[in-house]
Formats: sequence, C-alpha cells, structure tokens
Amino acid sequence: MYDLLMDIDSLRLNFSEGGLLFMNITLAAIMFGVALEIKIENFKNIVNYPKSAILGVGSQFILLPALTFVLVLILNPPPSIAMGMILISACPGGNVSNFISSLAKANVALSVSLTAIATLSATLLTPINYAVWGGMYVKYSQRALHLNIPIEIDFLQMAQTVFILLGLPLILGMWVGNRFPEFTKRYLKHIKIASVVLYLSFIFGALYANLAFMGRVLIPVAVLILILNAQTLFTGYLVGTIGRVSRADRRSLSIETGIQNSGLALILIFNPKLFDANGGMAFMAAWWGIWQMISGLLLAYILAKIPLRSSKPFTAE
Repeated sequence: MYDLLMDIDSLRLNFSEGGLLFMNITLAAIMFGVALEIKIENFKNIVNYPKSAILGVGSQFILLPALTFVLVLILNPPPSIAMGMILISACPGGNVSNFISSLAKANVALSVSLTAIATLSATLLTPINYAVWGGMYVKYSQRALHLNIPIEIDFLQMAQTVFILLGLPLILGMWVGNRFPEFTKRYLKHIKIASVVLYLSFIFGALYANLAFMGRVLIPVAVLILILNAQTLFTGYLVGTIGRVSRADRRSLSIETGIQNSGLALILIFNPKLFDANGGMAFMAAWWGIWQMISGLLLAYILAKIPLRSSKPFTAE
C-alpha cells in the first residue's frame, strides 16, 4: 500500500497566497460561529462538575497524541504522513463536534465547554504536543532523519498563528453571544449552516488545487485516516467509560476526542514559515476533514437510536 505513497515526503502542494488568505478568514469565521454558543454558564458547570471536563481535556491533549505516536510506530507510514497524523492529534476539537454531539444526543453543554477549553488551550498545547511527539518520532524513526519537515518549529510563530485564528475569534464570538443574546438567537442557525459550508468549501478547495496528485494517494491515505479516526473516537469513549461518567458524557468525550480541527492543521501546514505545504501532511489533514464529517454523522445516527439511561450533565450514572 505504501508503494503508492512513494516520493510523497518531498512533495510540495500548490496553493496561492489568495487561497491561503481565504483559508485563514474562513477558519476565523467558523470559530466565531462556534463561540456564539458558548455561555458563561458552560464554565460554571465545569467548576461545579469538573470530572467529565478533566477527562475530556486529558483524553484530547494527553492520551490522544500519545496513542497516535504509538499507532504511527506500529503502522510505520512514510514520515510526512506520520507527521501529519501527529499534527492532527495535537490539534483541538473540530468546529463541527458540537453539531455532531447534538445529533448524537450527547451532552452538548459538555461538548461546547470542551471546545472552548480546548481551543483556548491549543495556543500552547498544540505546539507543545507537536514538538514533543514529533521530536520523539524523529528520534526513533530512521526514515525520518532526512525528512525536510521542521521538528524544532518556531514555537512563537505557531502559537501566534493558533491564537489569531482560534483565540481571537473565540473571544469575540463569546462576547457577541453574551452581549447580544437576541441577535445570537435569531441568526445562530444560519451562522452554523454557513460555518459547515465554509468548512467543507476550503477543505475541497485545498484538494481541488492539487487534483494532479490525488489519484495515487487517495486509497492509502484513506485507509490510514480510517484507522486513526477509529482510534480517536474509541479513545474518548474508553476514557469516559473508565472514568464512570454518564453515557451522554461518554458520547461527548468520544466526539470531542475523535473530531479534530483539520482546518487549523491545514493552515499550519500551508504556512510558509512552518511546514511550507508539505504534501503528505496536507493530504492527511484535508482528507481527515472530509472523513471526520462522514464518520461523525454516521456515529451520531447510530448513537441517536440508542436510548440513554440518564441525561443529567456532568454526572456519573
């Protein structure tokens, strides 16, 4: 299977400055829409019932990157693909996780709260996790020794990018949502639909700009993404089960851990000061963005048909 990915480590994808600007604006707009739903009460609930929130943050930023590193060592994909997997696992939860949680009859309040915490924490934790686990991969993988992907990245540059694209829209969206509740209530549904459309448009845009490379990488990358996504979804649910939280909370933990912000990963990858549009990393992030929508909706459809014994948020059964 990996024969189809020959030379992908040296591949650089085509993406114009205008396209990159569109991606940046789109991601900021998406995060603004997500933040409109975040209320002060979400954080109060976490203070009152911290168990599920702590498990969610630990699952996403500690356990998931570690297990992804182990998975990379087991599967032994081409180095750029491996680094793409590690970067995906270092990103915060995806912008569609709250929507999928609501369809799955999960604890939406927990999902929204974890999205807020993860997005703000990502300013520091995403660069740290990538540097730690990416550095360990290079240390233990002989094939990665000559890989032209930075491991000792410019931490301040990456943190600045994450804060501008995630932190600022999140803060602004929370302010608007709490300051103008009537406006938010009236237009929130339209903004959420527009966010999903924008999200998919720039994922497909990144792929469309590089159709010439698609044929030979589609199947092997899709297989790797299927395996990685199964691991991420299972990790969150396993943490919730071991932690003995409610079934609704377990669903939220599974979705929040399993749905990563591939838009952030793509923008970091296309940033010339960071990864300079590395082909293997970009294809992983782009296909991840498409597949997690499919898998998330399928999972939500299945879970919605399974009744819950308890619907009380942040409590054990």
